[in-house]
Amino acid sequence: MALLIRRLARLAALVCVLGVCARIQWARAGTAYAQAPTPDAEMLRKQREEAAGKAERAELKPGDVLGPENWELAKDLLPPEILKHYEKGEYRNPIVDWPEGIYPWEPAFLEATKENGERLTVNEAGTIVDRATGKQPPYVFGHPFPKIDPQDPNAGVKALWNYVYNYYYLGNSRNVVGLYWLSPNKLDRVAMEDVYFLYYDGQPERHRIPNPNNLSQQLLATATSPADLQGTASLTWRYRDSDKRDSNWVYVPVLRRVRAVSPANRSDGFLGSDMSQDDGPFFDGKPEDFRWKLVGEGETLRLVDPESLKGISYEKPLPGGAFRSIWPDRPRIGFQDPNWKGASWAPIISALAKRKVWIVEGVPKDPYYLYGKIQLYIDKETYQGAWNRKFDWKGELVNTYQVLGFLNKKLQHPDGNAEWIWASSHGYQCAENVKLNRATVSGDTPAGKEVPNDRHLRLDPGLFDVGALQRFGK
Repeated sequence: MALLIRRLARLAALVCVLGVCARIQWARAGTAYAQAPTPDAEMLRKQREEAAGKAERAELKPGDVLGPENWELAKDLLPPEILKHYEKGEYRNPIVDWPEGIYPWEPAFLEATKENGERLTVNEAGTIVDRATGKQPPYVFGHPFPKIDPQDPNAGVKALWNYVYNYYYLGNSRNVVGLYWLSPNKLDRVAMEDVYFLYYDGQPERHRIPNPNNLSQQLLATATSPADLQGTASLTWRYRDSDKRDSNWVYVPVLRRVRAVSPANRSDGFLGSDMSQDDGPFFDGKPEDFRWKLVGEGETLRLVDPESLKGISYEKPLPGGAFRSIWPDRPRIGFQDPNWKGASWAPIISALAKRKVWIVEGVPKDPYYLYGKIQLYIDKETYQGAWNRKFDWKGELVNTYQVLGFLNKKLQHPDGNAEWIWASSHGYQCAENVKLNRATVSGDTPAGKEVPNDRHLRLDPGLFDVGALQRFGK
């Protein structure tokens, strides 16, 4: 009996030990199970990692269309106020490729640019001068500064001068264009302008003319409609001398007289619009009227003419070596397309291309100038403008000027002469009033047969005489 009791006691002890061991094993297993991810949690973790990896790798590609579905991919490539249009679906444009090295240049322009790099610099006023003499050269042809050092304190104004002479090179022009005042959803008002440009500087030798007043350019603009603006004409002379401000005159029909106006007025809204005379093709202020600095460089998406990048353009030779662009009659701006649901001023047939840019800021020397700071995005290869952002004197963004980029093209005239011009299928210049949510668009030719849109015209300087201004008005 005693033997049986001892065996039962040992059995009970063994069971107890096994139970403790089992509890320990189950506890360990439970801890391990709690620490290991569930199958669902593991799957979610992998999905998150894959999504993050795709987001890092994702980028806009040629053929994509930027809009509300993918606007975040352009977050660091567009000014914030422009990106917002794509986020809201107010703009929608395809992405196209514009690789470096495909922009064609006239050989004489390239050769002059190379020589300029050896002999030109800027003085304290920001004027281009000869390195050897410190004096302003009688004319400049080609880009004045083919190599720009970001560490150079004058890098900003040098990039701007490259833009200026790149545009001067396109030569004299006459443009009959519409000026459209636009609310977000409709056209409010339209005026027609007949504009002439005469360039004395930046021209190839075949187009140079005498320049007794040391001018860089002259501009004459006349409003042809509507009735309340018809006959209003303005004339500008821009001098190459750094200390000589622009001369500006205007003929107002109701006064029936020509009046001189301050060059500071060039920043005011032209004919009451949100576009100023200093906007021009991108920026048309006098460089020496501002203090410039380079504030950055990088990549931006910029508006471009996709047909131009494919070599498609529409030019007709004119007598005397000029060419007229005759664009297809089609909707080019949002309000012109009844099916368009975005912003009325949207560039609906334009595209976006990624380009490397200089970012330059200018502060006006005139305290009465409307804007306290202007920020320019300038293409590092072609020196075409991309974005022009204007801030008030408190530093708040008030206006963004948006323009197209094009390729250059060699055009052969029937008499054997050749000209190089920007070849395009449409135009677009938009001054958006960011604070008031409205815009003014120009650069677009009105409907009609062969509306003047001409380059490399032979213009008589007498056309730009102050005494003759009144005959353009009514």
